[in-house]
Amino acid sequence: MQRVSTMRNCSKSACVNNCDRKADCDPGGYGEDYVACCSKHGFCGTTEKFCGTKKVNRPSCAIDESTHFKRVVGYYETWAPGRACNRFYPEQIPTSVYSHINLAFASINPSTFELVPAANADMDLYKRVANLKAEDPHLKVLIAVGGSDFNDTGPTAATFSEIARSEVAQKKFIDSVLKFMSTYDLDGIDLDWEYPAAKDRGGRDDDFANFPKLMKTLKQALKEYEISITLPAIYRNLQHFDLKNIAPHVDFFNVMTYDLHGAWEKPTESGGPYLNSHTNLTEIKSGLDLLWRNNIDHDKVVLGLAFYSRGFIASSSSCLSPGCTFESGTDAQACSAEVGTALNSEIDDLVAEQGAKPILDNDAAVKILTWGDNNWITYDDEETLQMKADFARSQCLGGVMVWAISHDTENAKYSMALSRVAPRLSSS
Repeated sequence: MQRVSTMRNCSKSACVNNCDRKADCDPGGYGEDYVACCSKHGFCGTTEKFCGTKKVNRPSCAIDESTHFKRVVGYYETWAPGRACNRFYPEQIPTSVYSHINLAFASINPSTFELVPAANADMDLYKRVANLKAEDPHLKVLIAVGGSDFNDTGPTAATFSEIARSEVAQKKFIDSVLKFMSTYDLDGIDLDWEYPAAKDRGGRDDDFANFPKLMKTLKQALKEYEISITLPAIYRNLQHFDLKNIAPHVDFFNVMTYDLHGAWEKPTESGGPYLNSHTNLTEIKSGLDLLWRNNIDHDKVVLGLAFYSRGFIASSSSCLSPGCTFESGTDAQACSAEVGTALNSEIDDLVAEQGAKPILDNDAAVKILTWGDNNWITYDDEETLQMKADFARSQCLGGVMVWAISHDTENAKYSMALSRVAPRLSSS
């Protein structure tokens, strides 16, 4: 639970947790070596509770819905053709919607540190997605490396950390990346390290200092290729990225402004767990503040969007609003096969089958869908994607990103909606 702190708790002598982090606000004149606002209880954050009245210098632009985005990034899951239903193939990706398609994911051999396909079947999919460039010469195809499962407990959990701390490992990794790019006709790499310094996910304290060094070396070697990294939108994970020193060595950041809530949440001292949208705009706004506090170029920031929902079984059918409690995630759907999750293609099926009518939550910029006694999900459709695209415009952001293209309907309904609310520039 967050505790209210006063500015004296952000001082050099009083800060008791993460005091060496450089990824938060200036607590009051102690210099950039002491930029995490922490309470005496060890809780840290970026809101007024932790940082006092110091204002965030947020970027601001007029909203012009005709504005085209420099980057419209979409992730394509290489396991999508193997789903039990609602399979999605590379050839279903519409042309001229995305400026970048990130292939998710490639892996890294933890013994040799070489970039390798996550599965043998992926090699064909890499080539099929790259073939889309023949129809769309402005499209760039990148390989996404890592992902959440990569850093789960297992043989690859510490692989990113090992590479970041060893020049020998970096050379092996980078040599293999260059070969991989050439083999599969790719245009760049997206690193998805979840997360540096996370001890329960293979991280070490020195990841904070080592990650920028890795990115500098990678950028120097991959001269003609684009480099992006994914960033979490939740403070407890984002604080371990040395944003200021990473930024010069990446072309853009894909910010995962989704999965802010889910069935994994547990009760806290104040109660709960509570119904909330995993893509609610209120938290997205505050989630970006850590970037602005680090003076990150807004043009390098790409806002994450979701083509899927997180859903809950509410505790009571008489309380189905954000802030009500929930018991568990919704039952797994046939295609996504994960408790508390539904692809947008499955949501369309639910609306048709249940006769349910989505309701707009204007503040959160999401649609709420309920059915049965107490099933509750939120998701984004064209109307709320427009609201989030306009928010990205208001913040002068360099683009938007979708997880995942492969959650779409057979006729790419949501990608086409995205093309209307967030059209890309003809070249990027």
